[in-house]
Parts: sequence; structure tokens; C-alpha cells
Amino acid sequence: MKKSLRLVTFLALGANSLCAQSLFTQITTGPVVTTPSDSRSVNWADVNGDGFEDLFISNGPSGGQNNSLFLNQGDGTFQAVSSDPIVQDGSPSDGATFADIDNDGDLDAFVVTWYGVINYFYRNNGATFTYIPDAVTGSIGTHSETAAWGDYDNDGFVDVYITNSDTDKRNMLYRNNGDDSFERITAGAWVTETDLSRCVNWVDYDNDGDSDLFVTNESNQANDLFRNEGNGAFTKITTGPLVASLRGSMSASWGDVDNDGDFDVVVANAGYFQQQNNQLFINNNGNFTEVTGEPLVTDGGCSYGTAFGDVDNDGDLDLAVANGYCNGSIVNFLYLNDGAGNFTRATTEMLNTPCSFGLAFGDYDNDGFLDLAIATCKNATGSPQPNNLLYHNNGNDNNWLKIKLEGVISNRAAIGAKVRVKTVAGWQLRDISAQSGYNGQNSLIAHFGLGAANSVDSIAIEWPSGIRQHLTQVAVNQQLFVVEEDATSVKEAGLFQQFKVHPNPAGSTLQLQGNLEQALSNLQISLMDTTGKVVYQEVLSGVPSGAFSHGFDLKKTGIPGGVYNLVLRAGASIFSTRVVLMD
Repeated sequence: MKKSLRLVTFLALGANSLCAQSLFTQITTGPVVTTPSDSRSVNWADVNGDGFEDLFISNGPSGGQNNSLFLNQGDGTFQAVSSDPIVQDGSPSDGATFADIDNDGDLDAFVVTWYGVINYFYRNNGATFTYIPDAVTGSIGTHSETAAWGDYDNDGFVDVYITNSDTDKRNMLYRNNGDDSFERITAGAWVTETDLSRCVNWVDYDNDGDSDLFVTNESNQANDLFRNEGNGAFTKITTGPLVASLRGSMSASWGDVDNDGDFDVVVANAGYFQQQNNQLFINNNGNFTEVTGEPLVTDGGCSYGTAFGDVDNDGDLDLAVANGYCNGSIVNFLYLNDGAGNFTRATTEMLNTPCSFGLAFGDYDNDGFLDLAIATCKNATGSPQPNNLLYHNNGNDNNWLKIKLEGVISNRAAIGAKVRVKTVAGWQLRDISAQSGYNGQNSLIAHFGLGAANSVDSIAIEWPSGIRQHLTQVAVNQQLFVVEEDATSVKEAGLFQQFKVHPNPAGSTLQLQGNLEQALSNLQISLMDTTGKVVYQEVLSGVPSGAFSHGFDLKKTGIPGGVYNLVLRAGASIFSTRVVLMD
């Protein structure tokens, strides 16, 4: 189907000057942008595992409204889901966060609500969702703003932190027990203070290998930074500009804006129908310096959602900011980075909005360039429900690299992993996050703009488990799929207790044999090289119980000789063994 597009022009920032260039085209047809709603959260997540980013948008008027899930059709269009529980709760939803909580290979969802209504946990069944009433917060009515999955104890299962801003204002932390149950943590300042909290980020700000907590607070209350001590406890940081400012902070987004190897943070601020300047804090080995004087921190705005992404693929992180609940003409902001962490605001004539809330970046057509979705909202009680906004990235001649991670010892969605990429221009850093800003979740696929670099010298992956993995001399303009290298420590052998491979070393064929105690709907078989890169993968469907045998014709696959890990997955069961393939 041919799409009808309305052109939106920004100014793109070059190395030393501004030059006119069209970065985005606004999509004006299709259900994403023609379904009026009072929207809050934007989440890019491949919920059906077909390799294309789907789009979830929560809706939150006081009387309640069904949420929206749009399945990516792989041709640049989306189809609205209408008959799934995740779009039928009719509640006043706010934030949402997606991760694989049971490590079964698909992304589950947690959607929070305001107005004292219960929150909703949805288990992904591979193609549909099931509402689990007793999971996480259960029957507790909350005034929750948003939530984020993060594995704070690095046990391989993601936990969830929830912010609240009314009634019992205490924030919530639920630890994932790894058996489909959650335990509420009730001790510690991170769950006992009663601020009016908005956004939460899990981020390793001090580069010590565990996820710390950053919470933004509104109504002129200081924001909170809790350093993870690695033993299940956090220390509240009480000094420094990051936790001293008193504003109405709505959102925070973390990213290495100056490419120096640690995460800096932008904080979006707003008084209700009152403009406040936003803030940028540069990380200096765990200490922060506030930036002054540049447009990003002097433009005002009633800002809510934020997201970092390299929109022009020039090798540095740019910034999008959503504005809403403000007087006069409301416009969203786009800032372009010069590579040293200095931002210039792009032209905004065509970024007018009735009222915007959350936003997020994702490459929905897999062309290597980040697209942008923005949730729009009613700016006043009597305002009509607006359409949401979707912008397609027009691309340019710059190169790129995308990396999708799969944890084995770490949580399967690799939440909390850090990815570093080196080209002739130097190193870049990304992390895998289930909440990239207030009411926003960027794609879980790490995206790197590479500028004119025609190869990647090195990739360094730091998994939450502590495993470090390296790849070298990688081609550009592709998406890699990298599985955590050390898969020999099996979490749950389960179904594969009696499996073996032969011959080993193998010549032209490799045979996998075993006995299955139960039938499997799907069995994933992967071969990984010593860097953790998947060189071959297939999925067997409808595997019966009993004796199992499956062969590989190594000549047909074209896999070169070497040492590999053979990994089998079925649900939470994992089997891995090392095999040697002969030339």
C-alpha cells in the first residue's frame, strides 16, 4: 500500500555549520496516526518476534481508555490489534515497560495506571498477551506514573521499579524471584520516601557493573540518585548538582553525549502550564557538572518525554523532547549534537502539537535510521482527543550498525547490558534499557550511527552477568545478533538432561540426539562462534516427546571450521555444549 506522506523539514547540524536537510517525513495515514486518543507512553518492542519493531501506546484519560498496540507489517505499515487483553483493560493508563521477565524469548509488558486504579502485568505468549491479575502489584490501587524493568541484583531475572505521585506516594520495587512470582521490597529510602515521583531510569552511572536508580520528582522536590551497592541495597547520593536542583522534573534520559565512555543525563522540567528550562548534566567519572548557556537548557518549554538517538547517523546522540500542558502554541524540540555534547535546536515550525507526552526512537522499517513516535494528549479537559505522531527518518549517506543481544546467564532481553563500538572516529556507548525517558522506551536493539566510517574496528559488550565479550573487524550497515558467550553455565537444563552431539569434532555433518520428556511447541537451535555471534540458527516447530534426532549439513550452511557453542532453547530450558567443526 502506498503511503501518503506530509513532508516535515528540520535543519541538520553539520560539523561546523547548519545546512538545510530533510531528516524526517511525517506519516499521515494508517492506524497509528488516525486513531484519536489521550495518550501517554510510547514503547517500541518486537512483541511477536518477527524482526520488526511493533508500537505500543498507552492511553490515560481519567475515565479510562483502551491502550493501543500496532503490529508492524514489515512493509512500513502497521495493523491495530483489537482482540487482545493488552488493548482491552479500559483503564487510565500511564507508563509502560517491556522486557522478558521469564526468559522464554518474548517481551512481557507492565502497564501502570493513575487515579487509584490497579496496574496490569501482561505475559506474552509469543503472539498474544495474557493478563495475570496477581503478578507484581496485584490488587493494589496506585497513582503510578511509570515503571522500568531492570536486573538490579544481576541474578538473570529483571525486577521492576514503579514511581507514584499521589495518595501513598511511596515508590515500589518488586524483585523477580525467577519462578513467576515477585517480592515487594519495603525497606530503604528508595521505597519509603514520599516524593511526587515521575520518571525512573536504571543506569550504571558509575561504570561498576550494576544498575543504579535515578528518579525524577516534580513540585520543586530534588531528584534522587541511588547508587547500587551490589548487595541488594542502595546508597542515596545527597551531594552534587544532579540531586540539588529544585524544579518540576518529569523526565530523564541517559546517554553518552560526549563519547567519553560514561552516561550523561538530560532532565526535562515543567510546571503545570508553566515553562521551565531543561537541564543537561555531564558525567565525569561518577560526578556531574551542569551545562549552562546553550539552547538545550535555555529554551524553556513544558517538557515531559525525552529520548536520545543518533537521528542523522553521524556518530553522536541527538535529543528529542516532548512538550505539553502548556499555554499558547506548543511545539516539540529536536536538538542535534555536534559530537562534543553541544546541542543546537533544529527548526520546529512543523513540530507543532496539541500536547505531547512520551516519545521514543525505533527503526521500524529496518533501514538503519531511527524513526520517532510521539504520544499526544488533551491539553485541557474540553480539548478533543488528538492523533499521535509518527515520523519516518529519510536517511542519508552515513553508515550504521545495529546490535541485538540475547542473554543466557544474564536476563534474556539483555536489559542493563552496555555495548561499546569503536571506529576510526573513536568509541561510542549504548545501554539496553526498558525505560529511555518518562513514558518512553526506545527499541531494545542498540543503534550506532557511524558517519563515514566503512568498518567497525571493535565491539565490546558488557553483560549484566559480568561476562565481557569482544568482536573485531565488523562490516557496517547490518544488524548483528549476539548471544551471551558463556552459555556453558546452564540455568535450567530441564528438558535437555540427556542430550549429546556427535561426532565431535565434526566433519561434513553434525548430529544432535536426546530424549524429550514432553512435546515442544518450538525448539530454537543456535550455533555461536567464540565471540558470541550467532552464525547459524533455526527453529523447529511441533517437536514431539520421546527420542529426538536432528542433523546439520555443515557444507550447506557454509559455516567455516572452528570452535562453536551449540545452544538449545525451549521456554526457560537451556542446553549448551562446545563443538569443534573441521574444515
